[in-house]
Amino acid sequence: MSPASNGTVTAADYPLSGRRPELLRTPSGKTLDDITLEAVLDKTVTDDDLRITPETLELQAQIAEQTERPQMAENLRRAGELTRVPDERLLEIYNSLRPGASSKEQLLSIAEELEGQFQAPVNAALVREAADVYERRDCLAADD
Repeated sequence: MSPASNGTVTAADYPLSGRRPELLRTPSGKTLDDITLEAVLDKTVTDDDLRITPETLELQAQIAEQTERPQMAENLRRAGELTRVPDERLLEIYNSLRPGASSKEQLLSIAEELEGQFQAPVNAALVREAADVYERRDCLAADD
């Protein structure tokens, strides 16, 4: 089921789970009504069904924008991109972003990976910006 007919929600739809649950789906397409203790016990609901989707995060971002929270909307959209990155890789990237943990080349390689492999251009731009800031502040690891 797609979000509202024009693909948007209003601030009045918040919280979505209470006011517009028909818009919410798991990554496998289950509805909130499908997520029950029985379904968990009989294994028709898996861990993957408990993950948020980029579509839900986009709906939340639209609500944030309408309530004049542009930074929150931007964060939600970045999070939506990151749903495509496997958890283990995401943690590796997070650790690579610590000051002194990576060279500029390593950070630029991560940005390319985010953009190319995971279709996460907003996050890739953030990593490139971090690489530039770390370079200016002398926070990069030495090149190998």
